[in-house]
Amino acid sequence: MKNKNIVWHETNIRKEEREALLNQRGVVLWFTGLSGSGKSTIANAVEKKLYEAGRLTYLLDGDNIRCGLNNDLGFNLNDRAENIRRIAEVGKLFIDSGIITLVAFISPTIKDREIAKKIIGDKFIEIFVDCTIDTCIDRDPKGLYKKAKMGEIKHFTGIDSPYEKPVTPEIVVHSDSQSVDECRVDIIQYLISRGVIK
Repeated sequence: MKNKNIVWHETNIRKEEREALLNQRGVVLWFTGLSGSGKSTIANAVEKKLYEAGRLTYLLDGDNIRCGLNNDLGFNLNDRAENIRRIAEVGKLFIDSGIITLVAFISPTIKDREIAKKIIGDKFIEIFVDCTIDTCIDRDPKGLYKKAKMGEIKHFTGIDSPYEKPVTPEIVVHSDSQSVDECRVDIIQYLISRGVIK
C-alpha cells in the first residue's frame, strides 16, 4: 500500500559513483533450485572467489533471512511470495550501493521470481542450480526431505509443494554432474563477460 505522504529522496551520491569507487557493477545473483541442490554452497564459493579478488559482496541466504528479517513469515503461498518480495527490495538497495549481492533462495515459483526480476530490473541475474530431486533427497543435508516425507513438514518444495524450473535463466549449473568449483568458474566467467567485474 502506497502512502501519498511518503516521497522518495534522492541522495547526493549516485549508484554509478559508488560502482566506480568499488570498480565493479552492483548486481543481484539470484540462485534458485531445490533444497539440497547446492545453492548456498555454490553461492558461498562464488562469494569467496569474488572477495579474494577484492570485490565487495553480500550473501543473503534463505535460512539466515528467515532467522531475522523474515522470521514472521511461514511457508504458505502468500508468505513465500512476501519472502521473495522483501529480499528483492533488499537486493535493489544493495545494487544501489554498488555491491554484488548473492541471493540463495529456493524461490520455487516462476511468478515470484518474475516479481523479483521486475523489482530489481536489468541487474537481476538468475542462476538455476539444476539438480535432480533424487540427488537432493539423497544429499538431504538438513534432514528436511525425510521430515517432509514423514509429514512433519508441510508445504515442502519438491515433496508436497511444486518447484517451477526457470524458463530462461542467465546461467544454469548442474550441481549433480558438476563440482562446486566448476559451477563457480561458470558463474565467474559469466560475470566477467557481462562486465560486472574485470
